[in-house]
Amino acid sequence: MRIDILTVVPELLESPLSHSIVGRAIKKGLVEIHVHNIRKYGLGPHKSVDDYCYGGDAGMVMMVEPVFKMINELTEQRHYDEIIYMSPDGELLSQGIANELSLKENIIILCGHYKGIDHRIREHLITREISIGDYVLSGGEIPAAVVADSIVRLIPGALTDETSALSDSFQDDLLSPPVYTRPAEFNGWKVPDVLLSGNPKLIQAWQDEQALERTKELRPHLLSKKF
Repeated sequence: MRIDILTVVPELLESPLSHSIVGRAIKKGLVEIHVHNIRKYGLGPHKSVDDYCYGGDAGMVMMVEPVFKMINELTEQRHYDEIIYMSPDGELLSQGIANELSLKENIIILCGHYKGIDHRIREHLITREISIGDYVLSGGEIPAAVVADSIVRLIPGALTDETSALSDSFQDDLLSPPVYTRPAEFNGWKVPDVLLSGNPKLIQAWQDEQALERTKELRPHLLSKKF
């Protein structure tokens, strides 16, 4: 799998994409992640990538030409299954979307900045817009890192135990049950007896019950998808 991330601040993506599961997946050759500086196609001696907003609104807007040239350069080299723009008004990222994107071969993620990007890019080049929540950040770099992480951890071989991802929260529209590790008792706090029973059927029944109860309490809207 290959993910190309387009940004005007590539430094913001160095650490999130170099460590932990994503970093190990890159080293294993399971995924390629390339970060591209849009300023490569910036205009004028200062490589400008933004200009004033038509209509007099406050804030600067990323210009159409540098973004177009960067996307065009990449799409001339290979086919991309999705060209994604990180936007606060895009579809809300979910585990289902992450699952879907993890099956793609090549993806471009465009990070907005300033006031946003010239809308003509969104109209003519973007195939999908994704948001990580109903709030505004300084740019799309952190959301792009979130999307990349959610995708990469699902690639076979990225996790030491590939079955671990199948029991994550939201995979079946339920939250995960509580998890515990050694010691069995600490400070008077005990691990539930059922988890120490060695009985797989009892343990699974307890986990299913806990997942349902936690979802009812903390994310009841998820249950509407199931019933």
